[in-house]
Amino acid sequence: MKPGRELAAFQARLGHDFARPDVLLRAVTHSSLGTETRPDNQRLEFLGDRVLGLVIAEAVMRNDERAEEGQLAPRFNALVRKETCAEVAREIDLGAVLKLGKSEQMTGGRRKMALLGDAMEALIAAVYLDGGLEVARGVILRLWGDRISSVAPDARDAKTTLQEWAQGRGMPPPTYEVVERSGPDHAPVFRIVARLGNGREGRGEATSKRAAEQAAATALLREVTGE
Repeated sequence: MKPGRELAAFQARLGHDFARPDVLLRAVTHSSLGTETRPDNQRLEFLGDRVLGLVIAEAVMRNDERAEEGQLAPRFNALVRKETCAEVAREIDLGAVLKLGKSEQMTGGRRKMALLGDAMEALIAAVYLDGGLEVARGVILRLWGDRISSVAPDARDAKTTLQEWAQGRGMPPPTYEVVERSGPDHAPVFRIVARLGNGREGRGEATSKRAAEQAAATALLREVTGE
């Protein structure tokens, strides 16, 4: 089976020509369109997450041979989290070739962070199954590029940092509340309040709940630390 024109062009952006185009087609098929005769990419997401984790874990260790596990872990997490996978997916325009059901198409599925992040993991699995680990490693390292060498030495996300700050002072974990959701279904905007047990708050806004929570946590950290 030969890939269509769009998938052929996409392989050039990806930097890998599939010997098994059916594996690529499965990687870009979302569950909203999957059927018994047309498998979706959910199982590939599971595998791709593990392949990505192995390659990135090796890369961050090589990048800093003196770092301890406690220093490597947040860098690793920053590089493999869904937001980073989605960023890479946008750079190669993965959204343009995703096979989506009508509902996902109508609600902006090609731009959703979680959907793009999952599809990127599935794509990594497809490369691994098609070409093996060394080929997958080459694709990942090229696509992640300078992110690996430039990741912050302490790359903990804001929510983790805020929770550790609270726990270090004997406080319960912060809570997050959606106080407003606006915009159309295909491009929502979430406004979230992060609260500490002492009543202090921080607010954040973004196009996904996860990103809005991070923004709120960042705002609250600035409030309580003065940084």
